[in-house]
Formats: sequence, C-alpha cells, structure tokens
Amino acid sequence: MGEEQRNRQLGMGRRITRRDFLNGIAIGVSGVFVSSWMGDLLAADTPARSAQDRPDYYPPTLTGMRGSHPGAFEVAHALRDGTYWDKAGKPIDTGEDYDLIVVGAGISGLAAAYFYRKHAGASSRILILDNHDDVGGHAKRNEFHLRGRMLLTNGGTVAIESPFPYSQVARGLLTELGIDPPALEHKCADREVYSKLGFAYFFDRETFGTERLVNNAPGGFYGREGGAAGKWAQFLARTPLSAEVQQDIVRIEEAKIDYMPGISQAEKKARLSKMSYKDFLIKVVKAHPDVAAFYQTRTHGLYGIGIDAVPALDCWAIYFPGFQGMDLDRVPSKGLSFTALGAVTPQEEYHFHFPDGNASIARMLTRSLVTGSAPGSTAEDIVTAKMDYARLDREDSPIRLRLNSTGVLVQHVGNPRSANQVEVVYGRDQKAYRVRGKGAVLACWNMVIPYLCPELPAEQKEALHYGVKVPLVYSVVGLRNWAAFYKLGVRGISCPGMYHTSVNLDQAVNIGDYKSPQSPEEPILVHMLRTPCQPGLSARDQQRAGHYELLATPFKTFERNIRDQLARVLGQAGFDPARDIEAITVNRWPHGYAYEYNPLWDPEWPEGKRPCDIARRRHGRISIANSDAAAAAYTDQAIDQGYRAVQELFSS
Repeated sequence: MGEEQRNRQLGMGRRITRRDFLNGIAIGVSGVFVSSWMGDLLAADTPARSAQDRPDYYPPTLTGMRGSHPGAFEVAHALRDGTYWDKAGKPIDTGEDYDLIVVGAGISGLAAAYFYRKHAGASSRILILDNHDDVGGHAKRNEFHLRGRMLLTNGGTVAIESPFPYSQVARGLLTELGIDPPALEHKCADREVYSKLGFAYFFDRETFGTERLVNNAPGGFYGREGGAAGKWAQFLARTPLSAEVQQDIVRIEEAKIDYMPGISQAEKKARLSKMSYKDFLIKVVKAHPDVAAFYQTRTHGLYGIGIDAVPALDCWAIYFPGFQGMDLDRVPSKGLSFTALGAVTPQEEYHFHFPDGNASIARMLTRSLVTGSAPGSTAEDIVTAKMDYARLDREDSPIRLRLNSTGVLVQHVGNPRSANQVEVVYGRDQKAYRVRGKGAVLACWNMVIPYLCPELPAEQKEALHYGVKVPLVYSVVGLRNWAAFYKLGVRGISCPGMYHTSVNLDQAVNIGDYKSPQSPEEPILVHMLRTPCQPGLSARDQQRAGHYELLATPFKTFERNIRDQLARVLGQAGFDPARDIEAITVNRWPHGYAYEYNPLWDPEWPEGKRPCDIARRRHGRISIANSDAAAAAYTDQAIDQGYRAVQELFSS
C-alpha cells in the first residue's frame, strides 16, 4: 500500500476538531501569531487590551499542538539567542506599580501570590505574568466537547500525590481551597467502570519481528496490581518473544534469587545505586539481552527516560521485579533519587486527581485571587466552571493575571543591596512593556532565569543552568466510543517499541456535575505517552536531544503516528481511525518535569550545595520558586517553593 493511500485509510485528510491557537502565520521574532482572537489587538499600546480580553477567549478547548504551544516559547528562545532586543524596541512604560510581580502562573507562582496576599493583606497589588495562553503552567486543562458532552483530562501534571507526606504549608493551602484528597478519592474515583477490563502489551513488528496484541498481562504494566505469581509463563507463551527470553522474564518476575550473595545489604544497595536497571538485568541477573526491549519503557512515565538511564536501586524502590530474593529492607537509604526515596518512606494516601488533573488546583487558586474569574466556591464546582478570562487583568482588581506575556528582564532599580524596587520587562503582542514592583518572585523555569536576570552572581547562574528539564508528550485522542477497548477487554496497553509507549483510557472520576463515560458506546478520551529518549546517552543528554526533537516535530507527524498506532493496536477489534477519531490534542512539553538528581549521572553534593540549593538563593528583592527550585517534579514541592520565596521577601 502506498503512503498516500495509507494516509487516506488512516483519515489524515478527514476534518477533525483541531482548533489550534495559531491557525495562522508568524509575524516576527516575538513569536506571537495572528489568530481569530487577536485581529485588531496587535496595534494596541496598552497591555490590558489583548487576546485574553476577548469574550470568545477560552484556551482549554483548543486542540492541535498544546502544552508548550507555538507562541509560548519564541520570545524566550530569542532572549536566549541574543536576538530579542534587536527587534523588540524600547520597552513601553505602563506606569504600573505593584507590591509584588510574579513571573510564572503555574501552581508555584499562583501559590506565591496567594501566600503574599495572605501575609500582606487583601489590598496587596500583585501582577502575575505568564508566557502561555492559559493559567496553570504544566497543570494544563484539556476540555473536549464531543457528541454533546464535555470531557475533561489533564494535558500535563495529573495528580496531587507526592513521594513524601505533604508539608503543613502545602496541606494547609489545599485545605483552605477546600480540597480534601482522601475524601475526594473515596467519593469521586470510579473503580467500577473499567473493573472488567485489564492490561495488554502490543508487540510491534519493527521491534519484535511481528505484530501482536497480548491481553491479560499479569498485574498490569508493573507486575504489582493484583498478584501475578504463576501467571507470567502463560502470558508470555502467547507473545512473539523467544523461549529463552520468556524463561528469563518469568525468572525476573517470580523467582526469589539473591543475585548478590555473600555481601551486606548496605553494599548491595550501594552497588545497585550505581548501575542501571538494564545493566542489572543483563549483567547481574544474566538475562538474555532481548529482555531489555520488554522492560525498556517501563520507567518512561515516571522518569522520562528508559531503564538504561535509571538506577537499579530506584527500580527496586518503585517495585520493579528482580529483587524479590535479595533481602532488601524497604527503608530510606542513601543512593535513592527523590522519587524513589519517597517510595520507601511511610506516607499518607494522597492519590486523588481531578478530571483535568491539577489544572483544577490552578483554577481554584486563580478564582481565589481574582474575584469573579470563575463561579462557585468548592472543589466540586470548579471542575465544570467556565473561567472568565476577561476578568483576569482588570484595572479595578488588586491582583491581575496577564497571559501571553513572557518575562524578558528582571532587575533592581539601583543597587540590589539597597534598592527599593524591581523593574520587570515582558514581551507581548510584538512589543515590550515595563512594570515596577517592591519585589518579584521568579516562578518560571530555572534555565530561563539567567537570561531573564543578568545581574545574578555567576555561581548562581551556573547552578540555574544545571538541571535539564525532562521532555515528554501527553497526546489525548477524543474517540466517538471505546467499543474496541471493551471488545479486547483492555483499558491500558503498553507499546514498548512504538512512537507512543502507552495507550490508556482516561481515568474515570465523577465529581460535582461532571460524569465520566460509563458505556462503551459513549465518546471517551484516550491518553498516549511519548518520551523522546535517546538510549545510550546520559540522562541529561537524552533530555537535551528530546528538547530539539519535540520542537522540530510538527503536529502532522504526531497525528500520523497516533492514527497509525491506534489502527495497528486496536484494528482487530474493528477500530477505524478515519471514522472513530473525533479530535486530537498533542500536549508537547519540550521542558516538562523538573530535573531530579540521578545517582548514575550526578555527583553527591554536600548538604546545602546541590545546584538547586544555590540556584534558589534570594537576590535582593528577587526570590525564586517553582518545582525546579526543589529539584522535584511534584505539586506539593511547587507550593512549598512558592511559600519559601515569599517568606524570603518579607524577611529581607
């Protein structure tokens, strides 16, 4: 079959819901593009008159390329490349003066504004700037309207859970917003709708030599979701894997063997922290090399890299197989990363997620900060509330939230040691604007801050550059129904050799007026995960390569791969991509998770000397927040860092 014929068969020419924010043409280095929202706004000299003030402005419903969408990153790239100021022109002084200016409207930045107002009073004047077209940063809301019903999912960070117990500060914020995770989990999580559906693996011909879907995977993807003992041989016998590989996987999954006999537990853990899980399987367990392909992508969702770059000790901590007979106590140990250390630390259950992920937390924070920005007052009603973006940046509001506005310069007005004000310049609609404030919180990515704040000390700039954020893609596909999944008896499919390494029905949550699909004949959202790894490189180099790949990949390429993969994986159950796909959103995050220190690749720093410790130091009236400041990609850490940054300003 020719390429053109295959494309038609996949439905590449079919009109689907694809309302990209851009749908237009680039108009300059600032990276802001013409769209149906902007039109006559580009000529405006006032920052208050822009796209978000239009009555039809509602970014959650946009499909196509989202996440770090076109228009969100070009200004920052021009600043990095030293070309921004050549074309930006002299900044327009807005005459605005604030108590606090926050750069970044993710959860950390919104939390910082919340804590500042709580400390300084309701009359505090705060400006929040963000380069994206929506609030929340990585807490991205994807809102679909398919066949007469609204479907929600996360386009980024999904759950409230954390490896460690929430701090008093982070827990207190959720409580003040009206969020009780254990109660919501008990009340709203729908465990029945998929109760008869299991998990499967899809073996693609390019990786495994033949094409085959094998369902009834023991214990789900990770072998610990409901006892798998004695079942692996039956499952593997239906796969295209060789007899030797099958035998080795059974041994890895079920045998209780001490692969490091005669040495102490401490020494075992020390060795495991300095070898990858892949090396553990191949060199220590002595499994066939082809075993690696079966396990390679298991760590993608949590670490953004494969088993070649994740320490074996971390994989033990998160319950990967092969360690059953090694007599390792599940206690916190030296050599574990942040996530893995939390996995062996006793903690409370904090697993609830809203239908749109942590976007609901960001929306609740916004509703609390900006009066009238969204109706309601509870964790239940925020889910279906429609945000009024035109209310976010009004002159009569003490707190203003300005979207599509990329910070390009933050500096003190005078000597940083004695200055009473900071000056912030941001790019918006092809112009640069200047505002002033008594202080600033930089709740943006660490890697941007050295370009944004050139007056920082050299050591701090170097530390800010150290972490390389983890790239990833959450693709969301709106389907006219999920009959094919039901016919196959699956809710999740691991595809270790394919473009997206997993395909899952969206998690079912019923909260307030929002109800998840119940019947296979109803429309549904499907999540697909891609992490652009480059096995064989160090973790940070894999992530750098992933940044370039994602930014260079057009939406059409993602769409083609999505359609082809779903056709191959679900085709035997009658799935037709040309008929059954209603909408596609690609949440592309070239700079996704905060970088966590990895014992395989990073040195062991003295207490207080990690790059994140140095990077987050207060500089005069400028403080630094975001999960990067904690080197931990979790919501509670983002909240804690926002709190710390605000407390530093009040203590100066």
